[in-house]
Amino acid sequence: MTDKQKILIVDDDSNIAELISLYLTKECFDTCIVGDGAEALKEFKNYRPDLILLDIMLPVMDGYDVCREIRKSSTVPIIMLSAKGEVFDRVLGLELGADDYIIKPFDSKELVARVKAVLRRFKAARTPSEQSDIEPSDKCVEYPDLTINLSNYSVIYYGEVIEMPPKELELFYFLASHPNQVFNREQLLDHIWGYEYVVDTRTVDVHIKRLREKIKDHDAWGISTVWGIGYKFDVRRWK
Repeated sequence: MTDKQKILIVDDDSNIAELISLYLTKECFDTCIVGDGAEALKEFKNYRPDLILLDIMLPVMDGYDVCREIRKSSTVPIIMLSAKGEVFDRVLGLELGADDYIIKPFDSKELVARVKAVLRRFKAARTPSEQSDIEPSDKCVEYPDLTINLSNYSVIYYGEVIEMPPKELELFYFLASHPNQVFNREQLLDHIWGYEYVVDTRTVDVHIKRLREKIKDHDAWGISTVWGIGYKFDVRRWK
């Protein structure tokens, strides 16, 4: 019998938090509820959750600050919850390291589906692929001073391992495995996120920005913006 996956629910509305807990308990998750940001950081260390459902509007410390603090030491999946549906709020959450964003009010089935999907992605990032029809070498691209391996979700840059969330790494690998090919934002959303998420094209821009903060352009390659179209992994200088 496998241990239940643990979900930390951070919401100052006890009715909503209890309802979320009920949904997840029915799906065989273990849950823990806290009502403010400071308590969330304490319980994160004690409870060691597999995923955090994090409301933005919280007393003591808001969800953005909680997300920022957790990302200093952990890549645990975070799904932000908010009644704020503006693009700015969603983009800010993603920039701070959230894995997904759900707007209140939400459907219980959608919430559970997103929790499961994010946990699947995170597990895939931690566990080498077990697909027998694809050799690890087929899922690894190498350039001078750069190796991106999708079989074990690792990036080696100038000899050092670079930590990346799953979707960020998948986007990087996809571009690097199609050198000099231009993809627009809609194509990248389709290839990397698929249709299980309702996300806008600025999600791609946020992930590209985070990639560029970690991986600087090399003399032989780099991530290029093709204005008015999208992005490509440029290796013309190397060739």
